[in-house]
Amino acid sequence: MSGTDGRSDAGTGGTDAGGGKAAAAPPASTAPRGRRPVVAALMLGMALAAIDGTIVSTAVPQIVGDLGGLTVFSWLFSGYLLAVTVTLPLYGKLSDTFGRKPVLIAGIILFLVGSVLCAAAWNMAALIAFRIVQGLGGGALQGTVQTIAADLYPLRERPRIQAKLSTVWATSAVAGPVVGGLLAGYADWRWIFLINLPVGAVALWLVVRHLHEPSRPRPATRPRVDWAGALAVFATGSLLLTALVQGGVAWPWLSAPSLGLLGASAVLAALTVVIERRAAEPIIPGWVWRRRTIASVNLALGAMGLLMVAPTVFLPTYAQSVLGLGPIAAGFVLSVMTLSWPVSAALSDRVYNRIGFRRTAMIGMSAALLILLAFPLLPYPGEPWHPALLMLLLGAALGLFQLPLIVGVQSTVGWAERGTTTASVLFCRQVGQSIGAALFGAVANGVLAARLLDAPVDGLPGDLDAVTRALEDPGAFSAAATDHVRRAVDAAVDYVYIGAAGAAALALLALITLAPRRFPVITEPAEAAGTAGAPGRQDAAS
Repeated sequence: MSGTDGRSDAGTGGTDAGGGKAAAAPPASTAPRGRRPVVAALMLGMALAAIDGTIVSTAVPQIVGDLGGLTVFSWLFSGYLLAVTVTLPLYGKLSDTFGRKPVLIAGIILFLVGSVLCAAAWNMAALIAFRIVQGLGGGALQGTVQTIAADLYPLRERPRIQAKLSTVWATSAVAGPVVGGLLAGYADWRWIFLINLPVGAVALWLVVRHLHEPSRPRPATRPRVDWAGALAVFATGSLLLTALVQGGVAWPWLSAPSLGLLGASAVLAALTVVIERRAAEPIIPGWVWRRRTIASVNLALGAMGLLMVAPTVFLPTYAQSVLGLGPIAAGFVLSVMTLSWPVSAALSDRVYNRIGFRRTAMIGMSAALLILLAFPLLPYPGEPWHPALLMLLLGAALGLFQLPLIVGVQSTVGWAERGTTTASVLFCRQVGQSIGAALFGAVANGVLAARLLDAPVDGLPGDLDAVTRALEDPGAFSAAATDHVRRAVDAAVDYVYIGAAGAAALALLALITLAPRRFPVITEPAEAAGTAGAPGRQDAAS
């Protein structure tokens, strides 16, 4: 690959985490300077996927006003998320089978085609369908960019590229709402999709021109794609995520649609297992879950996806409804987390090179657990800097948790398994976020409804979103009723953070009980020879 520094990603004498011989990619001879255009392409590709959700959210009023479809507009986000999540395993397997470059090129093109179609949408149904097309490309972008980043850099240098990618996410979280608001307010909402075209075109040109994968031995047999398994995974994920995203929103949890979708997804999941066990080249290989290192990281990052719902979904509601901040100020309370996260991630190698991946991640998640438990102790109504300080600390803790696990698990497999491994990690994190949104949404609405039973006025809405909209109208309630409602929202968000602390405890439990004390890192030949700066120890004792 054009960005490696003369070493192969996996040592020919190393063994993988399952004890078998590691699959190695031939070494590339491109100097480190040759990585720069490729890294720029990766950052641009990541920016396309990262900014998408935040930039669209600010333009929803203008979109609904133009196209209608108020009752289904949430599918602008749900459809995109669903497409990204269910395609991650497929793209991971395809990148291991046919190479990263064709998958990344296809993902960028598909995303840009979806963007053009979104800009040309004539009604809400068409826009939702085209958002799904965008998501099909977004799944390739997210998984393949992370995999190529691991291919480009040896173990010691991977925090550098991961920190850059984290910075892209942080910048997108802050810039997305601002850019989306400006375009929707002063131009036209269709431009939020059209601005993807120049960014994607530059990324595509850089990939085509500068990303050169090393030649690999021609396989003895023609590679086969497990299309039956891919279809089964897609169908299972689609039904499950639809049930989780729409349950309690479009219909009650115990209604026929929810129970039917959950039951059908369970049947399809069992069918998927049967298909994958019989497939010669399964989309989700069994070794992903049989190897302790990968399984533990998948579960730990799935739990992290669960807990991330608390700050990303419920903190803005808390800031507006309890603290009385406007949407922009509420966004900045959350955005401070994105400032400390990449800094902590960039410095994490100084910790895990000394004490190991597992211990570093455990320190980060232990700190996150304490921070999440501190949130319910904040005074009512409090000052905006109180939750902002906690989010600053939480970002630092999660940066110390996530990056060592991703770098560590990518370093336990060779080139031919890295795409599948990376995709499984991202897939579990995405599913965790979907489960968290459904679970904590039910918790928040349940607590809110219970607290409003003895409200000083009748007829208050029992849904968190409806309460938040009502609080935006100064004359909606009396002073006593407003205070009661604000306290109810405060209690609901407190319980969500307690639940998020429980998810942090689950992540710790997965690392303590399943993760090996030392990650079985594959030694790279150049590192063994001491060139380009080898780390002092392989994974440093965990």
